[in-house]
Parts: sequence; C-alpha cells; structure tokens
Amino acid sequence: QLQLVESGGGLVQPGGSLRLSCAASGLTLDYHAVGWFRQAPGKEREGVSCISSGGSTNYADSVKGRFTISRDNTNNTVYLQMNSLKAEDTAVYYCAAGNSWYCGLKGYGVDYWGKGTLVTVSS
Repeated sequence: QLQLVESGGGLVQPGGSLRLSCAASGLTLDYHAVGWFRQAPGKEREGVSCISSGGSTNYADSVKGRFTISRDNTNNTVYLQMNSLKAEDTAVYYCAAGNSWYCGLKGYGVDYWGKGTLVTVSS
C-alpha cells in the first residue's frame, strides 16, 4: 500500500539534464522529509539530496549547484532536477521518505524506499 515510484531515469550525454520524479501513494508526503540516494556499481549508497517537511534542503557536496530538489504536495510528488550531468553521476537513484527523518544524508530515520531508476551519463 505504501509506495514510492521513481521515474525519469535514462541515458543522457555528459553536460545534459534529467528530471527525476518520485510519486507517493499510501502516504502523504507533506508529513515527511523526502529525498534521493544513489548507488553506483561497486560503490556504497550515498545521500544526494533531501527536502524536509518544512521545505529546507540538503545537498551532497558533489551535486551542490547542479541538482535541485523540490516538492509538490498537491500532487504528492518530489522531483530532482539534475543539470550539468557527469559520468560520475551514473547510478541507480532511489527515492526515500520518513516522518522521523530529519533530512540527514546518512538516511537515519528513512522508513520508505522506492525501487530505483537508473541514470546513465555517457557519450
């Protein structure tokens, strides 16, 4: 019943842009912090960005200035706009949420995870 469904991943050239979406059902996102994690092949999962229920945001240093997180509570959806993409951004991106998550990028307090969407940055 509780689902986070990511979309928008795909293949993009270096320097290009993608917009990821995370649609929630079975929970109301305005009561949760929501964010994005990613995992590249052979790498540990890392926090990318988070937006709190109050609208404050956090970004990993590696994406700061290039990625923007936003939320649309009316449509129960969270977005990640990714610009100036690099090959190093290639990963499976996972949407995450938690009402006891205080938007730390280590992810403590995350209760819900999406299944992920693959982003490949390659020429």
